[in-house]
Amino acid sequence: MRATVIRRSLAATATLAVATVTGCTAQAVDSKGESTPIRTSPSEAPAQPQKAPAHKPAAQKPAVHKPAAPAVQADSKPAGQAPGTAQQAAARPAAPKPVMAPGSEGPKVRELQARLRQLKHFDRSPTGYYGSITANSVSAFQGAHGLTRTGKADLKTWLKVQDLTDVPTRDELYPPTTRQPAKPDSRCLKGRVLCISKTSRTLQWMVNGKVLAAMDVRFGSQYTPTREGEFSVFWKNKDHVSTLYDTPMPYAMFFSGGQAVHYSSDFAARGYNGASHGCVNVRDKKKIAALFDQVKTGDKVVVYK
Repeated sequence: MRATVIRRSLAATATLAVATVTGCTAQAVDSKGESTPIRTSPSEAPAQPQKAPAHKPAAQKPAVHKPAAPAVQADSKPAGQAPGTAQQAAARPAAPKPVMAPGSEGPKVRELQARLRQLKHFDRSPTGYYGSITANSVSAFQGAHGLTRTGKADLKTWLKVQDLTDVPTRDELYPPTTRQPAKPDSRCLKGRVLCISKTSRTLQWMVNGKVLAAMDVRFGSQYTPTREGEFSVFWKNKDHVSTLYDTPMPYAMFFSGGQAVHYSSDFAARGYNGASHGCVNVRDKKKIAALFDQVKTGDKVVVYK
């Protein structure tokens, strides 16, 4: 029996020796009774990679970091901003608000224009509308008096204009002519005279140096110029019609050949876009009608530049 035990021990030892030498995989048993392959030799191939799980986890999108909404308004200074931007802007005084500016209209604009006309910065009759001509006049005034040239009548400019001028009279606010009449020629200062200036394009009816009426006038073109010099009215015709051009010449007062002072409907309609054939056109029918009644044959006519 002892011999039998010895034989069995030797057989088991031999079996274990064969398993160790061949390098085959032995099975280890875990706690659940399942076998797990193990390797017994350091020279074995690397372990097989593990299989990927049956399903892939959903790819996560990279987080997008949106800036937080500012806690202050866009035109205010953000926290941490370098000094001297918004704070300095707030500290600067606001630009003076204009009392009048391009586009303004009304009695105050008319007064501004009349006062600028007193200062020779506005050469038209006041209209009550603040357009480009008024803006240029204001800008010129500002430049002449050390003010910022904006063309807008801010409070400082308006007070300066008032300080340098008189309160406009009604005739200054509502003058009879579009342009300021020129200084009368010396020949107009005595007697009864139709004093006509080509420069200002105005006619002034004067008696012994005093202006009784004034009106806008238009002259002949360069091809049919109005004659200059001293003349006298030699004929009046209220309903005259030109025999040369077959056109009406109401309230005609002839002073040199076929040239006369008379009303022109074309002048009334088109203004200075047209010209006469040498006559002195008047566009205000009421004024020329009143003048026709006052002027007498023999009264002087002076046409000058």
